[in-house]
Amino acid sequence: MQTASDTVCSRETRGSRSPAWSYLRSREDAIRSQNHRDQYREAGVDIDAGDALVEALKPLAKSTARAGSDAGLGGFGALFDLKAAGYRDPLLVATTDGVGTKLKIAIESGRHDTVGIDLVAMCVNDLVVQGAEPLFFLDYFATGKLEVEAARTILAGVAEACRATGCALIGGETAEMPGMYAKGDYDLAGFAVGAVERDRVIDGRQVEVGDLVLGLAASGLHSNGFSLVRHVVERAHLAYDVPAPFAPGKSLGEALLAPTRLYVKSCLAAIAAGGVRALAHITGGGLIENIPRVIPDALSVEIDARSWTLPPVFRWLAETGGIARSELARVFNCGIGMVAVVERARADAIEQALTANGETVHRIGRVVPRPKDGAGTILVNTESAWPG
Repeated sequence: MQTASDTVCSRETRGSRSPAWSYLRSREDAIRSQNHRDQYREAGVDIDAGDALVEALKPLAKSTARAGSDAGLGGFGALFDLKAAGYRDPLLVATTDGVGTKLKIAIESGRHDTVGIDLVAMCVNDLVVQGAEPLFFLDYFATGKLEVEAARTILAGVAEACRATGCALIGGETAEMPGMYAKGDYDLAGFAVGAVERDRVIDGRQVEVGDLVLGLAASGLHSNGFSLVRHVVERAHLAYDVPAPFAPGKSLGEALLAPTRLYVKSCLAAIAAGGVRALAHITGGGLIENIPRVIPDALSVEIDARSWTLPPVFRWLAETGGIARSELARVFNCGIGMVAVVERARADAIEQALTANGETVHRIGRVVPRPKDGAGTILVNTESAWPG
């Protein structure tokens, strides 16, 4: 959909089965005068650059096609056929998210190949916690001056993550808005829609005392807490091109930009194994605030910090920044990117399904009655397991 903003191009996709794709150009293409086009370029908006980006994205979008969609670019809206995707009585689940100030590190490092993966992961990992399979994804990319190669690299990461999770990239929008962003700056937003059969929704209502808590290892910081991360780096007077103090063989920027892990395929396999009662994506709010969102109010999870090893990046942040253990657990994932609350009798089978799909799984705790005036997450033994 075109807006009053300085939109370069719309990458919205038709969902029809027609093999002939149409590619929407900016409304400014209706202005045939080269003089007018030059004036717009002088004002900071390059329509030709937007057109070049659309051409570069055609094969990327097509590579993500799945049943129910045709991932070609064009049109004003995108259609998705739930019946063709195999659903009988589905509920739709929708999410939206961004990458946050992690983008500042990507911009300062000149490394743009992972943030597109982050964008998709932050959305689709939220979908799967309710048992939903991601169906399609749309992105919004905004910048002051469109740099086609950087944008193509970013959106190639989006397409890579969509392919990995079976999610069709069916549309998006690129906006070139001079005066809104500093030179080289950009922002990303993502929108994902998934579906789950009505009788298979995971909502946490079946969680009960004695259930086990499994922690799925994170790939790093994922995409949360980067305002604090950047503050620690700044106070340590470090540049992003220096060797990472916690990751031998990598620069600091490269190590911090490790992309968010995609948990969709593994969690769907665990759900299929039976006995998964709740899932929690550990994002902003860390271990402390995310798990209580998916369990009944009368219950708590007791998590033992000794049941997994705090990854080096979190230990370095805590020691270098003087971050208290309580704040570490409330801001960061601390090495656990997804939590599964599971039926005790099914724990072995669920762990096997997760491991078979590439996850490193830790048994980190159990469900207990919530103490009077107590918290939903009770984190124990941090004093012996974590610095602080």
